[in-house]
Amino acid sequence: MKNIVKDRILESIAVKYKILNDDKLCQLIEVVCETIINAYKRGGKVILCGNGGSASDSLHIAGELVGRFQKERKSLPAVVLNADVATMTAIANDYGYDEVFSRQVEGHMTEKDVLIVFSTSGNSENIYKAVLKTKEIGGKTVGMLGMDGGKIKDIVDFPIIVPSNVTARIQESHITIGHIICEIVEVALT
Repeated sequence: MKNIVKDRILESIAVKYKILNDDKLCQLIEVVCETIINAYKRGGKVILCGNGGSASDSLHIAGELVGRFQKERKSLPAVVLNADVATMTAIANDYGYDEVFSRQVEGHMTEKDVLIVFSTSGNSENIYKAVLKTKEIGGKTVGMLGMDGGKIKDIVDFPIIVPSNVTARIQESHITIGHIICEIVEVALT
């Protein structure tokens, strides 16, 4: 048991060390922060979504934006598409699960907004369709991805690909990156 504990911590550190040493990825995270800051300054909002553990990551990051991260400040608007169970199940029933996010994007998204999608594989069809709908509307798109980025990496404006093939390590890094984004956005808008 002791070896598993230490091995998993070391694996997590190794993935984060790869991110730390990838200047291009770190610069991309900075560009995403600037994009979100500019969206908020223009009266836009952040919209987030994901499936499974990534759904929880969406909720977590939205909570930091709407509530607060580390500083007392005005609430920042963020909408989590996977939070509305009634809407999701109605859309899934009437249109199919692949449409649960794109249909909501159609209702909530404006050209001022930023969509942040979480997909460890980068191949979730409902996420893919949400990105396509966002692009049709004119909003910006951020993909919090893993593995090789899947098909979503090719259609988002900003593909943040965690260099790992292990879902747990990818999700841990998504939260770290999400917290960094929240901190930079919060400091810029306070």
